[in-house]
Amino acid sequence: MAYFHVPVMLTEVLKYLNPRNGGRFIDCTLGGAGYTMALAEKVGESGKILGIDLDELALKNAAWEIKTRQLNNIVLVQDNFKNLKEIVAANFSAAAKFDGVVFDLGLSSAQLDDETRGFSFKGERPLDMAFGPAVGHSTEEIVNRYPLLELTRIFREYGEERRAYQIAKAIVEARRTKRISTTADLTGIVEKIVPFRFHSKIHPATRIFQALRMETNGELEVLAEVLPVAVDLLKPQGRLVVVSFHSGEDRIVKRFFKAQENLQILTKRPLIPAAAETANNFRARSAKLRAAAKIG
Repeated sequence: MAYFHVPVMLTEVLKYLNPRNGGRFIDCTLGGAGYTMALAEKVGESGKILGIDLDELALKNAAWEIKTRQLNNIVLVQDNFKNLKEIVAANFSAAAKFDGVVFDLGLSSAQLDDETRGFSFKGERPLDMAFGPAVGHSTEEIVNRYPLLELTRIFREYGEERRAYQIAKAIVEARRTKRISTTADLTGIVEKIVPFRFHSKIHPATRIFQALRMETNGELEVLAEVLPVAVDLLKPQGRLVVVSFHSGEDRIVKRFFKAQENLQILTKRPLIPAAAETANNFRARSAKLRAAAKIG
């Protein structure tokens, strides 16, 4: 399938990264390669961009873009950005420093539309929300084996779902008679507790799927672990930009920035997309951008 993804707040990201000729940057969440390609054009042939993603489809799409545009200043790596330090050491050097690092923590449109995976509640797909092969618990195992209270916690904390307990209880009851193995199975259970109304802004399963995806990939834990690594990889005055889509992610970034004595916060409040962008890209509606610069 074609890999389609609109980079969120691209203009703002480039503004805060401030790429210049010869610069070196890391795009930790390659996705549709929107940030990577824009940065590659800005830094020129003497610069270098490292693009990281676990998704094989994203890497193949980026490789095609690189070949089409005849670029030679991009290094692609299939890995989890939690291994950022090791990735840099293997592809540059252990002492390498960069002018900027960017994270886009959202799900790409291509991943949502991929019918072989279960990121979206639409249709009947395998209950698989892993970004790549290296995960602790599969989504299907989480749904079918986690205890009631643990499911409740995930739905409440990661999904911010008000009916977390009721939905978790319905899942536990349903799996006693039949294993929950597809997105349609799970969506049907959720809709029995929270019926979908067409005037609603989001489907009732949206938050549940978000929570399960975050648990499957350990997203909040990985983010908290990688932020100090990213700062360590920056040159003096190097920039760190994070675009988040979940209050828990934004909270981690906000607290981290405030706690670091070697960071100058560039965004006193998180930036949000302009109305024109959200009108053209509905999935950008919950994005928040925070940026900081490393102090000398």
